[in-house]
Amino acid sequence: MPKKKVKSSKIKVGILGTGNIGTDLLVKLQRSRILECGMFSGQNPDSSGIKKARSMGVKTSLDSIQAFVNKPDCCEIVIDATSARAHFIHAPILKKLKKFTIDLTPSQIGKACIPVLNMKECLEEDNVNLITCGGQCAVPIACAITRVHPEIEYIEVVASIASLSAGRGTRANIDEFTQASKDAIKIFSGVSRAKAIIILNPAIPPILMHNTVYALVKEPKLKQIKKEIDKITNLIKEYVPGYTITLGPIMESGRLTVMIEVTGKGDFLPKYSGNLDIVTSAAIKVAEEYAKAKLM
Repeated sequence: MPKKKVKSSKIKVGILGTGNIGTDLLVKLQRSRILECGMFSGQNPDSSGIKKARSMGVKTSLDSIQAFVNKPDCCEIVIDATSARAHFIHAPILKKLKKFTIDLTPSQIGKACIPVLNMKECLEEDNVNLITCGGQCAVPIACAITRVHPEIEYIEVVASIASLSAGRGTRANIDEFTQASKDAIKIFSGVSRAKAIIILNPAIPPILMHNTVYALVKEPKLKQIKKEIDKITNLIKEYVPGYTITLGPIMESGRLTVMIEVTGKGDFLPKYSGNLDIVTSAAIKVAEEYAKAKLM
């Protein structure tokens, strides 16, 4: 007698975009106990990601968003790793298909999501936006500071990443990156004024991702701030092990300063691409929490 097919207990995820970010997501999915890739779709037939997915036996398509329209049962979750401009096209289609959508572009269409800050409420949405790498890295620290000093009115974040880690999508979205990061600082921390700056460092060998958070605060309670920063850092490290506070909090030149370094896991992207790894790791974290709720 033919063997009965055993129904998978995993939730299927579709990845939209077969570049470096999409491929890194694909590799990370292989480690998940509750997620599996149901579709890996892009539009570049020469993509190294498509070739890798095929070698892994993953279903692939060159029809981009149309692949999910043609085969809506291929997944419950879709992670969009394309561009902000493309997501404006994808979002209404995915909404109509009733897919839980995790947007890795700075489109700001869905609800802004930082797993350690607002995971529970994000799981009730149909589209969540992971803001930017700078947002995932620095906004939790900004929030830790303002928990101690809610009177702070200005916070500035400077993100420095390896030029080699910034692909076409990142470079095309530089303006959106700074705007989305700035908006996230204000939304989550409650400050009235914020600024975000990104630097593409061309150094060889490539640098690791560094974020510096500056805050204007009088008479800072450094011990209490450090306690809050340590708590939120430990939570982030649960899904981004390479997330490290390298300096601070300290007072220098009249400013409170905290510096963060992120080393990637090296799944598909090089370890210096911590800026991309923190976003893909956050995406997997959100997808797994959604899947846990579905499987309960």
